[in-house]
Amino acid sequence: MSTDVVVTGLGATTPLGGDVASTWDALLEGRSGVRRIDAEWVERHQLPVQIAAPLAVDPSEVLPRVQARRMDRCEQVALIAAKEAWAHAGLGSGEDMQVEPERLAVVIGTGIGGAVTLLNQDDLLENDGLRKVSPLTVPMLMPNGPAAYVGLELGAQGGVHAPVSACASGAEALAWALRLLRAGEVDVVVAGGAEACITGITVAGFVQARTLSQRNDDPQRASRPFDVNRDGFVLGEGAGIMVLERAEFAAARGATVHGRLAGAGITADAYHITGPEPEGIGQSRAIAAAVRNAGLEPADIGHVNCHATSTVAGDVGETRAVRKALGDHPVLTAPKSALGHLVGAAGSVESIITLLSIRDGVIPATLNLEELDPGVELDVVAGEPRKMELTAAVSDSFGFGGHNVAVAFTKV
Repeated sequence: MSTDVVVTGLGATTPLGGDVASTWDALLEGRSGVRRIDAEWVERHQLPVQIAAPLAVDPSEVLPRVQARRMDRCEQVALIAAKEAWAHAGLGSGEDMQVEPERLAVVIGTGIGGAVTLLNQDDLLENDGLRKVSPLTVPMLMPNGPAAYVGLELGAQGGVHAPVSACASGAEALAWALRLLRAGEVDVVVAGGAEACITGITVAGFVQARTLSQRNDDPQRASRPFDVNRDGFVLGEGAGIMVLERAEFAAARGATVHGRLAGAGITADAYHITGPEPEGIGQSRAIAAAVRNAGLEPADIGHVNCHATSTVAGDVGETRAVRKALGDHPVLTAPKSALGHLVGAAGSVESIITLLSIRDGVIPATLNLEELDPGVELDVVAGEPRKMELTAAVSDSFGFGGHNVAVAFTKV
């Protein structure tokens, strides 16, 4: 049985576009998804952060109204991205479905889950009483909701899993999918991450943690990874989903292959609940493990799609980890400069971007990088996208709790 795992389908909905193609085009064009938010809770709570990166296409424009009302927003975005990825993979449906339900699994992570539902339903309980609380409250707020709804939509009976590892959740979902496929437990896995929780409590919490940019008067220039004047990240929302298959299975059904998920590495810092280990030791081990797991050498990795959130401490520490694991040669980029931080969806959306960079031979530019922090001793793409022939690249993701995940992709 082949241990090769290939990517046959891609799906996304992000602050830059309602699908993969529009997101990729906007990223290469240097557009930003960040804007001022006019939600009622911003003024009511007098929050010092009034910017975010909301979806470019609202789920209400895509999903049937009745279906959408029964789902939390994070479940909605997961389903939208999964349906695109499934169609892209050409796996069919009903009697024409090309994989047995028992050989199909779903792994979709989230960092926060259905907190918007929890808050809204609690308000109804407090203000209007029990009768107003929806009987769907728990299915809408549970962190496994995105994975469960996608599993129901596709009829997946090979297992439905929901890793929750903060901002590394989407990448960890891909790592677990790789393990399932290599173990031969299933033939196809629909994997990725979803998040949609731009609301008062999350913004307030991140404000109090001093992690958000407060450039309210210049939203599109607020997220500035690696820049000496960075002041925090911008909260975003979205989903990114891949269809992954055993290479033998994909070949047997004549699937179009877009790249190979070659390896993954997962470590933990065991250092602090929010802060990364200062020397980036755990991050470096995750990157090195992904490369080894892929059967590659550090010299093979031409590009790293960085987690780089635009926080003061995190960005420089990450580049130290990259240098320790790979050396000085990889070229870096930071998509959160355009997308904002998609939390549980960040790793999977950025993995899609990494795969497209390999496929198309171009690395998107990091927006708003005007003066490189002197602590960043690596080559960061800025200004314009860079054409570069790539055979292998890494996407890394790190989350509160000390979660470190790296995934390595190659050409087929």
